Amino acid sequence: MTDASARPRRALMMVNPRARNGSVPLGAIRDGLRSGGIEPVEPAGLEGTQADCSAAIVRHAKDCDLIILGGGDGTLNAAAAALIETGLPLGILPLGTANDLARSLGLPLDPLAAAQVIATRDPQPVDLGWVNGHYYFNVASIGFSADLAGELTAEAKKTWGTLGYAIAAFRLLRRARPFSITIEHDGTVERVTTIQASVGNGRHYGGGMTVSEDATVDDGKLDFYSLEVDHWWRLIALLPALRRGTHGQATDVRAFSTTEIVLRTRKPRPVNTDGELATHTPAHFKVMPKAVRIFAPPQDERPSTAVRFRMPF
Repeated sequence: MTDASARPRRALMMVNPRARNGSVPLGAIRDGLRSGGIEPVEPAGLEGTQADCSAAIVRHAKDCDLIILGGGDGTLNAAAAALIETGLPLGILPLGTANDLARSLGLPLDPLAAAQVIATRDPQPVDLGWVNGHYYFNVASIGFSADLAGELTAEAKKTWGTLGYAIAAFRLLRRARPFSITIEHDGTVERVTTIQASVGNGRHYGGGMTVSEDATVDDGKLDFYSLEVDHWWRLIALLPALRRGTHGQATDVRAFSTTEIVLRTRKPRPVNTDGELATHTPAHFKVMPKAVRIFAPPQDERPSTAVRFRMPF
C-alpha cells in the first residue's frame, strides 16, 4: 500500500524505440506508475537504446530512486554494469522479442501489468553471469547460438518475433560444424567436441529455451551444458528437451552446475551473451551472486516449471 503522504519515488525511465514493441503507447504506463507513487522522469533527447542506457543511468543516478527500462534482453544486458555501479533497483517493461529475463522472473509480459509490479513489489536480488568483463542475465554461448546471434538481425526479430529465431536457426543448421573445446572447472580439465557450449545464469534464453529444469536467476550458480552431437539433425530431436530444460539427461549432452568455468578453443570463437556478441574465447566465466535488484515477485511466487512459449516448431 502506497503512503499518500510519502514523496513519490523518482524513476529514470527509458524505452528502447528499436525494441520489437518499443513503440507501445506510454500514457497508461505513466499513469499506472504515478498511481503507485512513482514519478517517471524522461529527460529530453534520452532514448533507451543499448548504446545510451548505461551512460544515462550513471549520469542521472543521483537524481533517481530506481531505473525503469523498456526493451528486450539486449537493452537490459547493456544496463547491467551501470546497475552494479549505481546500486539502483531496476523495473522492467518487457518490450522485446523473447523477454527471457522477464519470463525467468515471473513478470507479466503485458507492459501495463509489468508497471504495476514495479509500483507494488519489492526489488528482488538477482545474480549476474560474468565473462571476460562482460555481464549477462540469461545465458552465454559458444558455437551454434553465437552463430545464430550473428545471423539474426534486429529487423527479423521485429518482423517475425520468436519465429525469427526459428527461421535463422534452420538456415544455420546444415552449416553447423562441431569444434573442439577445453573445459576447465572445479579442478578438472576436459577436452571435448561439441556443436554448442552454453553457460547459463538465468532460466530462459533464446526465445523459448530453458537452461536447466531447476535453474533460477538467483540460485548463486552457473548451469553449463555442451551439445556433443554427431549430426546436425540431432539438434532437432533435442529441441523438446531444450525447451523443457531436461536436455542434460541425454547421453550426448554434458551438463553440470558450477560457479566458475574457463572455456578455450584452438582459434578464438565469439561468445554470445543475451543475444549480443560480446567477447571471444578464451572465455572466463563467473557467477556474481545477488549483484543487482529487480522489481519482481519473490521466488516462491514464480512458475516452478518451464514457461511454455508459443514456438513455431
